[in-house]
Amino acid sequence: MKTMQGRFRAVVLMGAAVSVLAFAAGAKAQDRNSNDDSWRFGSTTGKSPVLVVVGDIACQPDGEVETTTSGTPPVATVTVVAPAGEAKSEFCFDPKSPYTGTSLWQSQEATANQIEAIKPDAVAIVGDLQYQVGQFQDFEQSYDLTYGAFKAITKPAPGNHEFYDEHSERGVGGYGYFSYFNGFQINIPTPTITSGNPFTTTGNPATPITTTVPEQCTSALAAACNYPGLTPFNPQPIPRSDGQAGHFEQTGGIGSTAEDPIGVGDGWYSYNLGSWHLISLNIECSTQPGGCSDTGSWFAAELSWLKKDLEENRSACTAAYWHQPTFSATNGITPEGIAAQAFWQLLYDHRADLVLNGHDHLYARYQPLGPNGTPDKERGIREFIVGTGGETLDPIAQATVTSGSGETNLEDPSGNTSFNTTNLQAYTGDYWGVMSLTLDPDGYHWDYESALAGPAALVAANGPTFPAPNTNGGYSDKGFGFCHNSSY
Repeated sequence: MKTMQGRFRAVVLMGAAVSVLAFAAGAKAQDRNSNDDSWRFGSTTGKSPVLVVVGDIACQPDGEVETTTSGTPPVATVTVVAPAGEAKSEFCFDPKSPYTGTSLWQSQEATANQIEAIKPDAVAIVGDLQYQVGQFQDFEQSYDLTYGAFKAITKPAPGNHEFYDEHSERGVGGYGYFSYFNGFQINIPTPTITSGNPFTTTGNPATPITTTVPEQCTSALAAACNYPGLTPFNPQPIPRSDGQAGHFEQTGGIGSTAEDPIGVGDGWYSYNLGSWHLISLNIECSTQPGGCSDTGSWFAAELSWLKKDLEENRSACTAAYWHQPTFSATNGITPEGIAAQAFWQLLYDHRADLVLNGHDHLYARYQPLGPNGTPDKERGIREFIVGTGGETLDPIAQATVTSGSGETNLEDPSGNTSFNTTNLQAYTGDYWGVMSLTLDPDGYHWDYESALAGPAALVAANGPTFPAPNTNGGYSDKGFGFCHNSSY
């Protein structure tokens, strides 16, 4: 084992520190005592519980920041010098055009402000919590500074940026994600005790046990992992086996050795909230044992667990969430999204009601669908995509797709080039924001509210938006539905 000298700190913003999170304009606060902070620890309210849904959140904090002044003071330009070989599109300062001059700290904080105003019972994070590759130190220096305020009530699911190589950075296989939520193993040295009065002890302080994760993204996985050309890897703490993010298997991963065991981040789990059963799943299968095949050892184990969980579920209403969607509002279907059809089939067979995803950096709502994308008003599952937590925004692919030679990233796995035109009911790529789900005994109310509009140049390029923006320039999408097993 390797140990890392120096400190890892975990900051959870609570009490007075959290009070700096201002109420966001247009956010719907719950009817609770403003001085009562018990909601932050998952207390019951006596009303239908509220679940906030959001993903694709925290910018990468490193990169050299340079500030220059020119022209008539005070004129300042902030730029980022990215490490060699890295794109700067997800750094906290000065991302790619049309974001030049905009800090992604602003959008990340704006959605945190919304959550503070809503005061939910739980926060479901639908993946890509921390960019670029979810290193533990980046969680500490970015995600934790805003969303750490809600850590006690967070119910996360991982994304590709927690597992794979991204933008020429070496992936960490979920180690940073699981260490942040589950805690990590500690190397406790044996102290040397010196006799005498008073006696003294000497020895190094306890340090996290870390490992250097071998390269899991081979050339065969180039499309999923942006292989090769990767920056040096920073050692990561070894997560505890069980905790808030679900199970982390200590051995059995690709590249395992006796000296440096490389674990397998499972991370699927379920819980009940009010009359609802909620399921957090992990679709980041490309670098897991057996890959994304439903007969591969890792993915087959998850599907077996999901089947058993659904068979034992007695709740009136059921929702499941994971990162990469099966039906994509950006025209960006991935191998993982196609694999997730197996989730859809099991959920459909057991009369589940909602699927919640991220990955597309936008908000989208589909009409109820069957596992193959066919509209189904009787038993169909409604998919929401809420990838608007703070990272760079994506345009909506609402128009009919014209496929190029050999192109496979159509809007849904069946290759329907008009899928979004037919099935999208609400969409925007122009705003950051979060969705609140009020989980009623027999149904649900959704309320997506924007927190911050994207830069003008981006808004001009990312359209269309439906419904149209509000008169105050914000965006809202509200509605309700009943559960398949409800009495209605």
